[in-house]
Amino acid sequence: MIRVGIVEDDTTAIERLLSHVDRFQRSHDETFHVGAFRDGADVLADYRPDWDVLLLDVQMPRVDGMTAARRIREVDSEVIIVFITASPHYAVSGYEVGALSYLLKPVSYASFEQEMTRILSRLRRRPRRELLFAATGGGHHRIALDDIRYIESVRHRVDVHTLDETFSIATTLKSMEAQLEGGDFLRCHNGLLVNLRHVTGIEGNDCRVRGGTRLPISRPRKKEFLAALAEHVGARGIAS
Repeated sequence: MIRVGIVEDDTTAIERLLSHVDRFQRSHDETFHVGAFRDGADVLADYRPDWDVLLLDVQMPRVDGMTAARRIREVDSEVIIVFITASPHYAVSGYEVGALSYLLKPVSYASFEQEMTRILSRLRRRPRRELLFAATGGGHHRIALDDIRYIESVRHRVDVHTLDETFSIATTLKSMEAQLEGGDFLRCHNGLLVNLRHVTGIEGNDCRVRGGTRLPISRPRKKEFLAALAEHVGARGIAS
């Protein structure tokens, strides 16, 4: 699922962009995961490189869009950045942070649709790993591994928690761990396998996962988990 972040301090502008997103999804039979932030400081707080697109306002009161983009690029070389601005001269500065383009305020649906179509074309040229499995209901599902937040062992099945829904699978956590070996997944607890790209913070013996979930980190696994998380964040930051 494509993840779109809107970073804009003006309520009217946010509502306009959300309306454009809804219209685009209906018109093009797409489904996006959408998040809205009211300032550059908000998107930078606990930022993890799992957004596909950021629609980033240039002028914001606490942290402006250009500053936010520079800091985001330190840890995320992949996210597509499109600036939202009332002043076209900012387009030149956008090249410094690898911005794809800019949209002029007030953003019309025609320009938004054209830009989003171009973005989707670019995103679909990127390879995305997927996992095919049979759920307990008998259906087969294919989901992008990047969309999985964590996997939980529940008696004789596992629950796969994605960004938007949960799938129950008649298998074991050990089997899932073997399938995902070499990726971004690590156990934080005997019954929990976490996608490191969705960990937003550590509090005591818990890790926070995108969506507000808190998962326990067992004492024997804490040192390994923290080391792997630090390595993961560092690697994502220098990825090309």
